[in-house]
Amino acid sequence: MTIPDTVALDRSDPLASLREQFLLPEGKVYLDGNSLGALPKAAMARIEAVVRKEWGQDLISSWNSNDWINLPITVGEKIATLMGAAPGQVISCDNVSINLFKLIVTALQLQMGRKVILTQKDNFPTDLYMTEGVGALLGDQRCVTRSVPADQLVEAMDTDIALLLLTQVNFRDGRLHDIEAITRAAHANGILVLWDLAHSAGVVPLELDRWQVDMAVGCGYKFLNGGPGAPAFLYLATRHQDKVSQPLSGWLGHAEPFAFEPGYRPAPGVSRYLGGTPGILGMSALDAALDVFDGFTIDQIRGKSSAMTALFIDGVRSASECSECRVVTPLVPEERGSQVSLAHPRAYGIAQALIEAGVVVDFRAPDIVRFGFSPLYNSYRDVADALRQLLRILAAGEHLQARFDTRAKVT
Repeated sequence: MTIPDTVALDRSDPLASLREQFLLPEGKVYLDGNSLGALPKAAMARIEAVVRKEWGQDLISSWNSNDWINLPITVGEKIATLMGAAPGQVISCDNVSINLFKLIVTALQLQMGRKVILTQKDNFPTDLYMTEGVGALLGDQRCVTRSVPADQLVEAMDTDIALLLLTQVNFRDGRLHDIEAITRAAHANGILVLWDLAHSAGVVPLELDRWQVDMAVGCGYKFLNGGPGAPAFLYLATRHQDKVSQPLSGWLGHAEPFAFEPGYRPAPGVSRYLGGTPGILGMSALDAALDVFDGFTIDQIRGKSSAMTALFIDGVRSASECSECRVVTPLVPEERGSQVSLAHPRAYGIAQALIEAGVVVDFRAPDIVRFGFSPLYNSYRDVADALRQLLRILAAGEHLQARFDTRAKVT
């Protein structure tokens, strides 16, 4: 195939200037933002300021003078603007797994008389593990997990189900659920819905309030670019707040943390979903990273995402070198997130050969190479360069070399 000429696309890209706001290594094409976003220069500067000035000089007074104490709320509200959520419904805290636990238990409390959690079989593992853990804790009289294929979700809905737990963008194949339609179908059966937005927040348009979503979680280190292990977030619609207390009743979720009362009184609203002391370094980095979105719309970001993934898919499908590759990501742009997944018997070797060639991708068992496209810093030239290296590696059989067979702990 002929590698597409992307000069004109990059020249007319309204998001092109954003690339300069990120620290990107020379000689590398970074297509793993769906696992770990690149480093925003603002986050790097913010961390230095927090360490040198706020921690180094202001010390403990920074909880007040630099407003550390309100960072979970401040960051949560910035994330809310990316998800179509009115103020007072999103808070940044903990990680996705812990926030899933809190909201799963909340849903079961709100749905007394129902005990089934419905999910899909190939949901992200931590989501499935958390439902198992809650079931083991509460017993099968209070919590049972039912997993079905994605195309059977609606027909599986019945009046025994308390909660539908789904990830909007499937981590393996990149397939995108229609949140509005599925949430409406669940509500018609009296089912609450909890969405995992880890692979969609910051790159897919969301209207959580308008779609009447009940609950959601997501992480800060993928398309939000908050750094490794960045704080996660949770969304709880106002209509469900103040009806139950979350199960991890830590001191910062108390109505008056510094009253140091022996008994727990939950804070009003979503603030009760805080637990222990937040990690200020990580929270500060995420806070700064979110400012990169200022002045740009999610629709602009989504438009570039769809264009990049389409360009890549077209290139793979038209190349004879890729005859053994199977595009498992939906071909219709409206049905996919911001990744392209290729299935191949030697997928791990392909991923490692690409990384060695300067194209950073990742592998997902058993046979998937994932190419994640972050519109904030990836260019159309990145797409062309990735295609060029992929075709070269496959044509030369480079991925078959024995040195690419040894699997690292993190893939």
